[in-house]
This record gives sequence, C-alpha cells and structure tokens, in this order.
Amino acid sequence: MPSLLEEVKRLEPRIIEIRRTIHQKPELAYHETATGALVARELRALGIEVKTRVGGTGVVGVLRTGKKGRVVALRADMDALPLQENVDVEFRSKRKGVMHACGHDTHVAMLLGAAMLLVKHRRDLSGDVKFLFQPAEEEGGRGGAKPMIEAGAMEDPHVDNVFGLHISADFPSGSFGVRGGPFMARPDSLLIRVIGRGGHGAAPHKTVDPVYVAAQVTIALQGVSSRMVNPIKPFVISICSIHGGTKDNIIPDEVVLEGTMRTLDSGTRDKAIRDIRQAVTSTCSAYGARCEIEFKKDPYPVTYNDERSAERVMKVLKGIRGTRTRVMDQRLGAEDVSRFLRKAPGVFYYLGTNNPAKGCAAPNHSSRFKVDEDVLKYGSVSLAAVTLEFSR
Repeated sequence: MPSLLEEVKRLEPRIIEIRRTIHQKPELAYHETATGALVARELRALGIEVKTRVGGTGVVGVLRTGKKGRVVALRADMDALPLQENVDVEFRSKRKGVMHACGHDTHVAMLLGAAMLLVKHRRDLSGDVKFLFQPAEEEGGRGGAKPMIEAGAMEDPHVDNVFGLHISADFPSGSFGVRGGPFMARPDSLLIRVIGRGGHGAAPHKTVDPVYVAAQVTIALQGVSSRMVNPIKPFVISICSIHGGTKDNIIPDEVVLEGTMRTLDSGTRDKAIRDIRQAVTSTCSAYGARCEIEFKKDPYPVTYNDERSAERVMKVLKGIRGTRTRVMDQRLGAEDVSRFLRKAPGVFYYLGTNNPAKGCAAPNHSSRFKVDEDVLKYGSVSLAAVTLEFSR
C-alpha cells in the first residue's frame, strides 16, 4: 500500500517525537494523566471528538464520517512498568523506578499516527472510527479495559470490530505476527500461605518449619505441570515471590508464596486449579503445616482472535511493502485487550522490533528494552490499513 507508506513517512518524525515525549514521562497503571492529556490534545488537533476520564484515565476518540457503515475501534495501552531504565538514550525515563519497558509508549504513538492517516482518508471510510487509549494493562486483574467498557467505550457508536497491536523484541524489526483463535493466555494469580509453627533455627524439630514446607510446595507445583496436566495443552505455573522470616536464626510461623498460572482453555484451567489445591494441601499436611490458597478474582480472559478476521488482517499486512508477515504460535503471555475482543470480533497482532545492530535485542519487561523506532511507521500504516479494510 504505497499511498499510506508514502504519507506516513512525512508523519514519521512527529510519531517518533510523540513516542519519545511519552517515554521520558512514564506513568504507572491508573495514573496515566499526562499521557492521557497528550493523547487528548493530539486527537483534538486532528478534529477528532474526544472523551477523557473514561473508566478512570482512559481516553476515547471518535472520528465521525457522517456515514452509517461499520464502526472500527483501534486500541492502545498507555501504562508503564515499575522498573529503573538501563538504556542510554537521550530520551530515557526521567522518573526514577518507572519505565516504558513493554512498548506502550510506542503503541500510543503508532495509534496517533494511524489517526493522522485516517483523518486524511475520511472519505474512504464507510463508518466511524473509535480510538481507545487504555490505562492499566499491566495491572493484571481488573485492568483498564473493563472500566472503559463499563463506562461505554464500546458504544455510541456501537463497535463492530476491534483491533490492536503490540510491539515485541521476540521478532525481527518490521515483521508482523498474526494468529486466529485462542492466542494468548488467561493469567490466574495465586497466593499460597504456608502456616507452620516457628521457633529457634537450632531446634527445627521443635517447630513446623514453613520455609522448608514452602520449598517442597514449590517443587510439588512443578509436578502439576509435568505430571498432572495434559502435556499437549499449553500450561505453565511459576512461583515468582517467596516471603517469610525476619532473622537468620528464627524459623517463622508463616511463609507466603505468590505466582502465576497460564492456560488457554477452561478445561485445563479447572483441572489445574483442582490439582494445585490437592498438591499444596497434601504437601503441607505431610509436614504438619496448614495452608491457605487464594486465586485472584476476575483475571483477564483468554485473548481470542476471530479466525476469519485474522485471515483478512494477514492479507492486509502482507501488502505493506518492506515488512514480513507470519503465523504466530500461541503465547502464554496475557493481554487486557481480550476484554474488548469479547465485546466485538477482531484481531490483536504483533510487530517485531528486534534489531541487534541497533542494540534492540533485550526482551520486553527488561530494564534494557530498546525499540527500533524505524518500525513505528509500519505500525501506524497497519492500523490504518486494517481499519480501511474492515470499514467496508
């Protein structure tokens, strides 16, 4: 699609400038006020109708065409991560301990770039376009999509299709990845409290040592993955946090473990939860300890890409000169865009930014994560092109 590519090259410096501005002032989940204000200013400057504070700090833009065709929504997330940046660039984060380490700054910039393109192609649209700038994707529970949906983000006008993209260091720069069907996992967070009986570190036989029991629980949980869940079903459980004790010679009364479980279908999830409860309870009981097991309420659902829509999106992406498109494997990462995709069929796809020659090789969520900014124009073109395709 030479026309859009030629147009976006003129817009590219502005897209990069917006990205760098946001990158320098990252904001954590539910605090995206400055980012939201920037988005609102840019949309209004384009003549796009704007609503702010949608479901908290969310922003919704509506490009009205005066036509009654299909309504397409495009989504970008805005929040950063609690991480100290370790990348030597002139626009590095100015906020200690906060960094755009997952590329959400680029998502905002690319979507604003797509808005710039679509305003120029308003006559080619058969219906309105909605721009959903979402907070709190990284929060993991209630997130930001749900409050926005509850606030009416998918209505007035009613959305027929919804699309979004995510930048990734897993794939070469300028490559797109698409997959139809169940694509990304449901992320269940779990907390396990191992309750023993504390005492002196020199006399463990007079205690019920929750540190030792917690270690056995951690090992037992890997048995759920390797021996209790069907090995051909995508599944992972990881204990990522263990806390207990106050001093080197005191056995504590309690140890708390926190972790995540990822599944792509409800049957595997239900069985895994039963098996986890059994494994933890039995292990604790064997050593005389008690346990409490909690699963976080209302996690993100499985991200499901409409299969027919995915085929159409892939054809559109293959038409973008200078890029490559492939079918992606399923991923056990999770995404709040899943809630929008439950309200309207659509597709969530990936854009690679891995370019070792430019130092862009560290993974997402790393303090060394760095984006190849040459790919931003492709993200904007892809979102605009997909909108024009589905607006018919």
